[in-house]
Formats: sequence, structure tokens, C-alpha cells
Amino acid sequence: VMANKPELKIREFDRYKAFYCGLCRRLGETNGRISKITLTYDMTFLILLLSSLYEPEETEETHRCMIHPAKKQRMIYNEITDYASDMNILLSYYHFLDDWEDERSAKGLCASRLFRGRAEKIAEKYPRQAEKMKEKLSRLSELEQQGVTEPDEISRPFGELMAELFVYRDDAFRDILQRFGFFLGKYIYLLDAYMDLETDRKNNSFNPFLSMSRQADFDDRVGGMLDGTMRSAIVEFEKLPLEQDLPILRNILYEGVKIPFMKRENERKKKEEKKDDK
Repeated sequence: VMANKPELKIREFDRYKAFYCGLCRRLGETNGRISKITLTYDMTFLILLLSSLYEPEETEETHRCMIHPAKKQRMIYNEITDYASDMNILLSYYHFLDDWEDERSAKGLCASRLFRGRAEKIAEKYPRQAEKMKEKLSRLSELEQQGVTEPDEISRPFGELMAELFVYRDDAFRDILQRFGFFLGKYIYLLDAYMDLETDRKNNSFNPFLSMSRQADFDDRVGGMLDGTMRSAIVEFEKLPLEQDLPILRNILYEGVKIPFMKRENERKKKEEKKDDK
């Protein structure tokens, strides 16, 4: 869930990047430097959306960082940045924990131990979100172990998880944000499964699209599925009274989310063309 950079104005991309860098800095400040490995554009989008809705006071600074040591980077953050930072840590922790419990992954064990203390403190602060994450990731694990491949069913738990995560306040926007988060979460799960298909096939890992991928119209079917899911998310998004950073948000939802799928489609077509040439 990231922006389509070429279609953004320079000042829009600069602000978008400033929120991303602000999240990176706040992750390090509130949860330790190691927490920066969990940084995602998904959470940057969460910050932009909730900041546009609630318009909290912003802090803007410039700092050097390990990635860009030569030049100071513009960074913007607010109270929602800290919320997104905490949700990022919590979600990463439960994901690593599931990897250990389901697959006995050494990486999952080490990472879950690394983030356990921080996650427990965050869970005390946000019990609703923490409980929903545990419940829905556990349900998702059950479905994957059962070999459920029906797209709507297998993507539902992650959609329900994201629905809860997008609710920052219990107010009049709660239901809209839940529905939006639900469809966005389903989209993210399905897109990740599509992007990971070849890797999962090689590793003999679960992927809901393994069987479907043998069908001639597979890519078109997945494209239609993703497009329909994102359209449902956009319907809810457009109900929100947003003004701040609206062009950036629309760029992400109308264009940016399609980029990974389009890149994979182009790679697939190039491979097919090479085969035809031979």
C-alpha cells in the first residue's frame, strides 16, 4: 500500500516521504532502534488517513539517519504516528510468534523474544487491538493449516484484523473505518499471496492460489478479485470527510496499490514472450 510516485506532485511526494521518515524515527525513539526493521508503507498510509480525518497537531523536524547520513531528512509526526508505531510493533510481534508456533521458525522465535517486552506494554495500552490481532491471526493460522483456499474465506481474518486497527477513536467514523480497513486488509492478504506464489511453490509452503494458478485465466481472475476488493474499500474511503493530503491518499488507493500486481503481470508476459521466441 504505497504511492505511485511519478503521479504525485513534488511537494506531495515530499510530504508523503516526510511521514514515512517520521514513522521510522518515532519507531526508534519509542520502541528501540531494532524496531525500525518493522517499518512499512502500510502504516504510513494509516497515519496519512487518520491524520487527514482528525488533523492532530504536527511536529516537523529534520534529521540525519543511517540510510541518509549525508543530508538531513524532513520528518513529520503526530500522535497518530505513535499509534501506528505501536500497532506496527504489536502486529510484527504476533506475526513472529505465529511463525514460531506454526512452523517452529528460528527467526520467528528470536524476533518474538526480541519484541515481547515492548509488545506486552503496548497490549496493555491498546487491549482491544491486541486481542483482535491475536484472535484473527490465530484464526488465519487455523484456516491455512486446514488448507482453506477459498479467497473470500481465507482473507477474511486479516480483513477483520485491519478493521479493528483502523479504529483510532470510538466515534461517528468507527463503522466506516472498520469497513474500509476490512476490505483493505483482505486486499493486502490476497495481493501478498499472489506476489509470494512462486516462492511458496518452491518452498512447498501454503498459498491459497496454488491450485488456481494452474488455470489459464488465473492472472485475470486474481486481477478482477483484487480490483473488486479495492473498489469496495474505496467506496467506504470516499464517505470520510477528508481534505488534508487527499490527493496523496487517492493516489495510493486508486493507483499505488495496483503497482505490485502490474509489475508481476509485466514480468509474466516477458517470460511468456521469451518462451515464444524460443
